[in-house]
Amino acid sequence: MSKPTPLSGFPEWTTSQRMIEQFVLDRIRHTFELYGFAPLETRSVEPLDQLLRKGETSKEVYLLRRLQADADGPAGDDALGLHFDLTVPFARYVLENAGKLQFPFRRYQIQKVWRGERPQEGRYREFLQADIDIVDRDTLPAHYEAEMPLVIGDALRSLPIPPVRIQVNNRKICEGFYRGIGLTDPEAALRAVDKLDKIGPAKVAALLAETAGASEAQGRACLALAGISAADASFADAVRALGVTDPLLDEGIAELVAVVETAAAHAPGLCVADLRIARGLDYYTGTVYETSLVGYERFGSICSGGRYDDLATAGAVSYPGVGISIGVTRLLGLLFGAEALSVSRSVPTCVLVAVGAEEERAASNAVAEALRSRGVPTEVSPNAAKFGKQIRYAERRGIPYVWFPGADGDQVKDIRSGEQVDAVAGEWMPPHQDLKPQVG
Repeated sequence: MSKPTPLSGFPEWTTSQRMIEQFVLDRIRHTFELYGFAPLETRSVEPLDQLLRKGETSKEVYLLRRLQADADGPAGDDALGLHFDLTVPFARYVLENAGKLQFPFRRYQIQKVWRGERPQEGRYREFLQADIDIVDRDTLPAHYEAEMPLVIGDALRSLPIPPVRIQVNNRKICEGFYRGIGLTDPEAALRAVDKLDKIGPAKVAALLAETAGASEAQGRACLALAGISAADASFADAVRALGVTDPLLDEGIAELVAVVETAAAHAPGLCVADLRIARGLDYYTGTVYETSLVGYERFGSICSGGRYDDLATAGAVSYPGVGISIGVTRLLGLLFGAEALSVSRSVPTCVLVAVGAEEERAASNAVAEALRSRGVPTEVSPNAAKFGKQIRYAERRGIPYVWFPGADGDQVKDIRSGEQVDAVAGEWMPPHQDLKPQVG
């Protein structure tokens, strides 16, 4: 077999990086459960017509088909695609299981998703997301929109990463404002403004004219609204100073004020009201979130989401929700690329039990079993080489301790300091910081 060519956009971490990822996932999972979110996992595929009906995603969806499938391919409900996020599958799950769920339903979901994007630093075709959502039947109180940043702030602050800043907006503000200035297609205007960071104000103004029918004055007004940003509720005064009135605009302002003030009381500086944030997916209807890593802002958001009212509906019954998603692979990829994360050793093993001779391996295995039974990650030396070689084996793998069984008693050596002491396998414990690899 010739040497394989790596596939771009499908990351495969080293064992050290994978241990860091597992550490990050454990911390995130712990925070989600502290806030009462229950775990859920959904299938990897969804009907294609469902995946394509909720925003600008048609170019990103991976189709799923058998190698020997009909050349014409499946159509309609028979066509399947890999899910590009976890919100659409979750909405489908809620509809299918509504009779079994207790509302409001709080779930977290940590799974792979797939998008046919152009791979680049921090952007992948296959990546891991960590989602939380709260869904209720018929109505969902707005205070849940203020809770989302608190959960994400606590989860990300528990990690050894740079600080984060959550930028928040409310699409009711944008839609109400656009209606107030006379635009008849607010969704087209939202999609245009969402490209502001990518293409700049001049091209957004042209796009507003082309797709939303905006006049030059209306385009300037949209850009003026998008330019408002504040770390407190003062953004509301800046919006009102633009002189536009609309009931939906007032509703959005009130909701966003509550989000910003709740976040400030919990963690000052965590949230910033930024009215250029729109989010490209059509299903968002209220508060929207984007999160940047301080020092890595040029790479865009590493965590995003928002309020959706119409994603899950069954006849006259609707299930409004709010959710937010951490792009775990995206976050880690950026930090790995900057060599900003490290782990204290490349294996979980804390202790290597030496083997004096192959006929004594059973005694070494017994020591290992005693240590493992008390939660100490342990492995037995692969061979009965000279002790110096066994110590060097431990050094190469980053194992901090070597255990020497003896007829007159055992000893354990910290090979970093050289200290060697008497020890009993049923009693000895390493220092807490050595028990598991430390991420920093």
